[in-house]
Amino acid sequence: MPGEETTELSLTPHATAPQVWTATVAESKFYWYDLLVDGNPLPDFRDPVGRYLRRMQFALDGTMEKRLLYYLVARPRVRIDPSRNISWSFFSLKLTIPILIGLDARKSTIAIELEVPFEATFKKPTVQLQDRYLLLNWGALMETFSIHDLLQRYDTGLAFPGKVLYVGQTRDPSGKLAKGLSTPVNRICEQHEAENDMFLLVQRLDVKVETTATDLSEEASVRTQADLLEGALIRYFEGPAPQGRSNAEQSTRREHLHELQRTYLVEKMTIDLGFKGADHFYDLGSDHASTSRRHLFECTFDVNGMQLQPVDPKNRPLAELKD
Repeated sequence: MPGEETTELSLTPHATAPQVWTATVAESKFYWYDLLVDGNPLPDFRDPVGRYLRRMQFALDGTMEKRLLYYLVARPRVRIDPSRNISWSFFSLKLTIPILIGLDARKSTIAIELEVPFEATFKKPTVQLQDRYLLLNWGALMETFSIHDLLQRYDTGLAFPGKVLYVGQTRDPSGKLAKGLSTPVNRICEQHEAENDMFLLVQRLDVKVETTATDLSEEASVRTQADLLEGALIRYFEGPAPQGRSNAEQSTRREHLHELQRTYLVEKMTIDLGFKGADHFYDLGSDHASTSRRHLFECTFDVNGMQLQPVDPKNRPLAELKD
């Protein structure tokens, strides 16, 4: 919000009837943020890691043109240990990879069951280990995985909950977030990066509106929806007095959200961050929210601002992600 105009073109009340919103996840993707903003130039595109990073950068850059929500998430530090050897199962493509966990680099291993890609010309790949990457050479195909790709894609038995540290919107035509130039995000990363790997979880939420009004001009814009959802999620994950945000920012946001809520007569918002197929990377919590794979709560409004209450998930089907 800071540095961006915070009012609609007109604050004349648009709605003639109360609105009830229900927001569910439509798209969701994790980006290992450290890989793109570590201050080093990206490897050449001819390098497998360079191609991998450029694909990630291209995808993240694309979100900066959209009004999506993001969460800065800390996960325990994990690295591949190139100083030790891999091992193969005798009868399958089960590959055991040495890893190091945490700041104290505790030795461990993970095992993954590979499948031969359709394009492969080798039945068994040659393997190259880097501290953050596994490279598989299948002859006509080179596959590149980060260590966290492996943890998310395969059932390794190594599952850590993530901690949400900050909530924001991706809309940023100047690309500061994607370039690692967002001051509040950088400040939080510096506080936690020694013991953690930092991720951006980017999500698009669909909002269903229930109202008796029939005039389409009374429907809130995507920007208004994102602002109200962001405010509720900041309150949910960061608490009523978010640390790392100035008093001026908090006051401006409160006034802005109050004005939008009155303008569109939003009585209640229900936000459901659960969806079918969510893996253990979505076991998320914060200093103010208990760890869960499905965060489901409702937000109402009174003279004191937003009030949040958990919602019983019983009889509430999980949303399905959209392609």
